[in-house]
Amino acid sequence: MRDDTNAIHAEGLVKRYGGTTALAGVDLAVRPGTVLGLLGPNGAGKTTAVRILATLIRPDAGHATVGGFDVVRQAHQVREIIGLTGQYASVDEQLTGFENLLMIGRLLGLSRPSARARARELLARFDLVDAADRAAGKYSGGMRRRLDLAASLVGNPRLLYLDEPTTGLDPRSRNEVWDIIRGLVTEGVTVLLTTQYLEEADQLTDEIVVIDHGRVIASGTPAQLKARTGAQTVTARPALGTDLEKLVAEVRRVASGTVDVRGDVVVAPVTDPGALTALVRRLDDAGLAVAEISLRNPSLDEVFLSLTGAPA
Repeated sequence: MRDDTNAIHAEGLVKRYGGTTALAGVDLAVRPGTVLGLLGPNGAGKTTAVRILATLIRPDAGHATVGGFDVVRQAHQVREIIGLTGQYASVDEQLTGFENLLMIGRLLGLSRPSARARARELLARFDLVDAADRAAGKYSGGMRRRLDLAASLVGNPRLLYLDEPTTGLDPRSRNEVWDIIRGLVTEGVTVLLTTQYLEEADQLTDEIVVIDHGRVIASGTPAQLKARTGAQTVTARPALGTDLEKLVAEVRRVASGTVDVRGDVVVAPVTDPGALTALVRRLDDAGLAVAEISLRNPSLDEVFLSLTGAPA
């Protein structure tokens, strides 16, 4: 069944490995020109889903289309319109950055002049011109990840699968990759992103699907998923360390759940919209001075914990 509405459409995907069920009926729908984040604990089935959508393995049941093409019956057409970047850079460390991109261009059927031009274009776009003639094995982690992303774009894919693309990168390199992804989306590229970094999903995704034990357990925009927890978080730190226990007692009076002490900071969930105002009044009446006090919406880390029962 051809689906031209969604860039990616999957229904009831099942994949088993012996007695282990990696996917137990997963549904996905990704709108063109958007980023879908696929989240879940290790072993939840995220990479298996990506491998099916990339035509690397076949599902045992269910069906999926990518760009309107069936991933089983029209696998060749699917491969022509997708790019894939895995958890680890797949470039040849013995070849230079330019040679890596040239080789991929030639493998994709580009003429030598076209492949050379495309390689130079991507090296400039990913700020790798100065390292173009250096062996990829001598690149830093961030440079190798940018080269890997460039390699996945040689064929101008309409859809890009990013399987934990910033694993192991420092914050600066991670931000550089985020900027690249945002730029691709503004150009109309559809992105399927799996990540272990909840901040990354919050920054980049339009919608999120959470998988656990091979099943979809939640989906929606980041804001919608945060709203599902039904609680905000109050954070307070006493001006004097000796007042910590007294502050915990006051926070407990307005909290809707367990009060957590992290160093000298008191953190607790609240559901009453007036909780912060009530806490400030209690602290004033008790003569307790605070160096910090705030009320914030739940983070995706907290949503993840509430959904899966495990931290991200």
